[in-house]
Amino acid sequence: MVRAVCTPNPAAASDAARLDTERDDGRTRGPLHGVPVLVKDNIDTADLATTAGSLALADQPPPPDDALLVRRLREAGCVILGKTNLSEWANFRGYGSSSGWSAYGGLTRNPYALNRSAGGSSSGSGAAVAAGLADFAIGTETNGSIVCPAALNGVVGLKPTVGLVPQQGIIPISHSQDTAGPMTRTVAQSAALLTVLTGGGTDYLEACRGTDLSDVRIGVLRGSLWGYSTGLDQVTEKALETFSRCGATLVDHLSLRALGDDDQLQVPLHELKVGLAKYLATRKEGAPRTLAELIAFNREHPDEELPWFGQELFERAEETGGLDSPIYVAARLSALRTGRDGIDTLLRDNQLDALVSPAYSPAWTIDLVNGDHVLGSSSQHAALAGYPLLSVPSGTVAGLPVGIVLGGTAGSDATLIRLAHAFETARIETDGPFPTPEFRQWV
Repeated sequence: MVRAVCTPNPAAASDAARLDTERDDGRTRGPLHGVPVLVKDNIDTADLATTAGSLALADQPPPPDDALLVRRLREAGCVILGKTNLSEWANFRGYGSSSGWSAYGGLTRNPYALNRSAGGSSSGSGAAVAAGLADFAIGTETNGSIVCPAALNGVVGLKPTVGLVPQQGIIPISHSQDTAGPMTRTVAQSAALLTVLTGGGTDYLEACRGTDLSDVRIGVLRGSLWGYSTGLDQVTEKALETFSRCGATLVDHLSLRALGDDDQLQVPLHELKVGLAKYLATRKEGAPRTLAELIAFNREHPDEELPWFGQELFERAEETGGLDSPIYVAARLSALRTGRDGIDTLLRDNQLDALVSPAYSPAWTIDLVNGDHVLGSSSQHAALAGYPLLSVPSGTVAGLPVGIVLGGTAGSDATLIRLAHAFETARIETDGPFPTPEFRQWV
C-alpha cells in the first residue's frame, strides 16, 4: 500500500544471521549491531541498484563501490534492508512534480492517509519508518528533502550540517547544499545513526540527556512561516509551551530576510550539471554520462519518464555556464548572505542557541496531474547556508502528523539533538506516544 521500498536486499536475512553469530561469539561492533537500516535510492550500494528513481539507471549494474556512509553502516554492523523510493532525481527534474513519484519505484503514499503525500524527496525513507518497516532509514536533503517527509510522516528527520556526512557516492544536486541524514522513530535513534554516519568521532547520543533546558535560549521564527495552517499553528504554540516547561527561554517574534527565488534556483542549477557528470563517470559503460544524455533518455521514453511532469529544471541546468559563471558566483554569494549571515546574525544579536518554527503543512492530497500543494515550509534559509535542521513530531491536525523544525548555525547538530530530545520526552510525558498509522484513505 505504501510502496516505500523500491529494492529489497535479498541478502538481508543472511547478513543478519552472520551478525547474530558475531554477537553470539562476543563480537559486537557497536550499539547498532544487527539493526536493519533502509537507504534512499540515490545513495550508492555496491550490491543493489542505485537509480535515483530513473529508468535511465534502472537496468545498469550497481555502482562499483558503496558510498562511504554505507560502508560506515556496514562496519557498524547495520543490516542494509533495502533501498527506499524517492521523488525522482530527488525532485529536481521538472516543475509541477508530485513528491514520492518516480518512474522506477512508482508512487510512495503516506501511511497515515494513503491518498495523501508522503512528502519528498526522501519519501520512501519517511514512509518506511512511519509504517514500521524499519526504525532506521537514511534520507538526503538539498532543500527540505529530509525534514519535509519527516514532518508529514510523523518521524524524526535530521539534516546535518553540510559536510558532516561525506557526500561521496550520493547522486548529487548541489555540492553546497546536499547531505545525507537520519530518519528514525526517535531523536535518540537519529543521534545514534548520526554517530555512525559521521565516522564515530563524536557520540551524538551524549546530547540526549534529560529535559532541563534552563540554560537554553530559543528564537521563535514568525512571519511567513506561520499563518498558512491554523491547526499547525495551534500545535506549534503548544510545542512552544512545552519548551517553556522544560525551562527554555523563548525569544519570540523573530524573522529572517525574505529569499529571492532566483538565488534559490541558480545555485543548484549550476552545480547539478557539473556534479552529475562527475557522478555518472563513476558508473559503468552503458549508463548516461552527462545531463544532456539524461535529458535525451527522458525524451526517448516520455510515456514512462514524463507522464506527469516534465524536465524543465534539467533543461535549465544544461544551459548553465559552469561554476565560473558570473551568474553562479553572484547567486552563491547572495545565498550565503541571506542564509548564513541571516541565521548567524539572528542567533548572535539575540544570544540564541537555536531557532524553532512550524515544519511543514499537514500532508496534502496526492495530485499527479497538478503536482504538489505545499502551503508552507521552513527549510530554505538553512538550505542556502548548509546549516543543520531537525524535524520532530509535535502533534496531529485532523489525524495527520505535523512537526516543528529546530535550526542553528554550522556544527550545532548536537545542540539541536539535545533540544529535540528534551521536547520529545516532555511531549510524550504529556500527550503519550505518537499515534500509529492506520493505512487508510483520509479526507
